Amino acid sequence: MKMLVYGLVTGLLFGFLLQKGRVLRYDKQLGALRLQDMTIVKFMLSSVMVGMVGVYLLNDLGLAKLSIKATVLGPVILGALIFGFGWGLLGYCPGTSMGALGEGRWDALWGILGMIVGAGLFAEAYPLLEKTVYTWGNLGRITLPQVLGVSHWVIIPLFLAGALWLFWWLEKRGL
Repeated sequence: MKMLVYGLVTGLLFGFLLQKGRVLRYDKQLGALRLQDMTIVKFMLSSVMVGMVGVYLLNDLGLAKLSIKATVLGPVILGALIFGFGWGLLGYCPGTSMGALGEGRWDALWGILGMIVGAGLFAEAYPLLEKTVYTWGNLGRITLPQVLGVSHWVIIPLFLAGALWLFWWLEKRGL
């Protein structure tokens, strides 16, 4: 029960930040898809950077344990295509569709229903996918620091510097 409460609080906080970041707005979604407004890209990149530092810090302090999943290119590419098609068609991604519904935008309900139907279809198709798509490009449990043979604390500052540079560049261009 305690974990459910943590999940609820985290979800509410995430939804609040999505709303405050104005990434639930259709014009922001469309602007991102058309590469004319990078608000959503900056929001997502900020989340990734904070998460990267937080996860590795918690792991190094022994407060969390990393569970690296295998990198399998087939399902990643197929899933990205389906995700991109759905985002382009609806104008919301999964997280923002829930937030948009919370703001009273009933059009987001179609995307949410599509996710539920898609999850059911995926569950039914999984045995076939496991024998086909899930075997394409299996690179194993790898991380960039492992591939390069360096500490993650060498890679993380480089990614942070790259993100800060990208933020500066996007702001300079009014994106």
